[in-house]
Amino acid sequence: MLRRKSLKRNPAYVSTTSPHAAATRFCSLPELSFQQSKSPFTGVRTFTNLRLHLLSSINTHHNHNTTLTTFIQTLMATKLLLTFVIYRLISTVGLTVEPSELLRLGVDGLLSLDAADVETASLDFGGMSRVEPLAVLHPASAEDVVGLVRAAYSSAHGFKVSARGHGHSINGQAQAADGVVIEMNGSKGTRLSSGKPAVTLGEKSNYVDVWGGELWIDVLNSTLEYGLAPKSWTDYLYLTVGGTLSNAGISGQAFNHGPQISNVYELDVVTGKGELLTCSKEKNSELFHGVLGGLGQFGIITRARITLEPAPQRVRWIRVLYSDFSVFTKDQEYLISLHGEPVSEKFDYIEGFVIVDEGLINNWRSSFFSPSNPVKISSLGADGGVLYCLEITKNYHESTADTVDQEVEALLKNLDFIPASVFTTDLPYVDFLDRVHKAELKLRSKGLWDVPHPWLNLFVPKSRIADFDKGVFKGILGNKTSGPILIYPMNKSKWDNRSSVITPEEDVFYLVALLRSALDSEEETQTLEYLNSQNRQILRFCKDAEIKVKQYLPSYSTPQEWMDHFGDKWGLFLKRKMEHDPKRILATGQRIFQPSTTTTTASS
Repeated sequence: MLRRKSLKRNPAYVSTTSPHAAATRFCSLPELSFQQSKSPFTGVRTFTNLRLHLLSSINTHHNHNTTLTTFIQTLMATKLLLTFVIYRLISTVGLTVEPSELLRLGVDGLLSLDAADVETASLDFGGMSRVEPLAVLHPASAEDVVGLVRAAYSSAHGFKVSARGHGHSINGQAQAADGVVIEMNGSKGTRLSSGKPAVTLGEKSNYVDVWGGELWIDVLNSTLEYGLAPKSWTDYLYLTVGGTLSNAGISGQAFNHGPQISNVYELDVVTGKGELLTCSKEKNSELFHGVLGGLGQFGIITRARITLEPAPQRVRWIRVLYSDFSVFTKDQEYLISLHGEPVSEKFDYIEGFVIVDEGLINNWRSSFFSPSNPVKISSLGADGGVLYCLEITKNYHESTADTVDQEVEALLKNLDFIPASVFTTDLPYVDFLDRVHKAELKLRSKGLWDVPHPWLNLFVPKSRIADFDKGVFKGILGNKTSGPILIYPMNKSKWDNRSSVITPEEDVFYLVALLRSALDSEEETQTLEYLNSQNRQILRFCKDAEIKVKQYLPSYSTPQEWMDHFGDKWGLFLKRKMEHDPKRILATGQRIFQPSTTTTTASS
């Protein structure tokens, strides 16, 4: 089905028997309008020019160019607007489209030129780039994804295809300049055949099969109907399953269960060749490991089988404060070392954050800190004007509420936080997992959500985290920031080294996430230019100090930077790319490889 809100008239079907007559009818249709692309490519930019260009080509080549003749024949069997989209690809980027691929694009979902759809697909949460696709596909099934990718792959040069989840990327990773964006999430029928996540209760394990565009919040709500839930999460649940699995998916449970990619049994993947393959550790294992954390380079996840565990009912949520960084990290590292202990002898979630601005401690997730009794950094003897907050939780059932106090007390007595700085609350399990969404609603109400987000996420080796603290938290950042700064350690043993994710070569490494928002403010330290400059300064500091950080949700501009990022894994990454997406048409917004429609790649 074709979506065409922005069109002046309904598209017609070409039903004449002669290719030349079909094309003549095509070229005599009333003019259609569409939003001008800002791509550097030139070519046919209005439907009037398209008609003239195509008719001229027919008159010139009808008796001599069999490819064009076959192309025109396809018009008789293809919806006109779909042909228009593909022809725009030809005229814009010089692609040669074979006729069979047009037939294969008879999708059951929506292929849209709607201005609102194109605009949405042009943007992301980062808000720092705008790149227009030519069209947006809202698939009704995995077969729609197969049809589009196969068409792109079958053409002489291919055209760009990017899968977009909830649009939460930062640097345009899901954008497709002059290509087609597949909107995996949304209310346009993008579900598995069952209509919702399908939970299976097995003798040895429980799992749920979910559509790649399903939001984690919907996965949670579906599995809770069975008293079950996934083991590993992200802090924000309004992200898609395919999106987080293409990166890693981390939160405070990762020290114990590993990232989300360590909790997947099986995937259905549409490769860059348009093949729909089921893969797991036992079947098509190279593709399975490559896709997990593969930044969308080897295929589009259309189904994931996620492991489940019994869901707790409530959460004891605790925060304690530190003024000494070495004590803070010592306690964090001690707590994650308990991952192999019985459930009663460890916390279920371990994170932390850095406080360099008194405003943040009293405003961000402020339910912990009473406005009538604000916490003052200066009153706590903070080293270098910086405080550190350890955030931990203990899951429990109402039937075990009597023992949770004892378990928490036994764990806390081994920690060296600032006395009298314990902040505690109890809440339902769902409310804890969905905590960031509540903060989102508050920010939206103040107009502070849809702003640029120059986020920087780094994996820092344990051996250099103190140097990072001194140079960044107590140095570069000063006493002002523009958003939360998360910091927490993880156990490398919980990560599968066969995946595509790159982490530091140490048994323990830290996530440092500077989750900052740029505001249209008179204060220079809150501007996008200032924050981006500060991010570059942080990266330069790490390079000069030889702190071997690795970017999480990486963004680089040059092939050499990507090769340096992957290090010894680059050869394997490149091999997987050439095997599963040889025309390099998938996820070009990552800027790792240039598609074959252009000149060179990172491998050359």
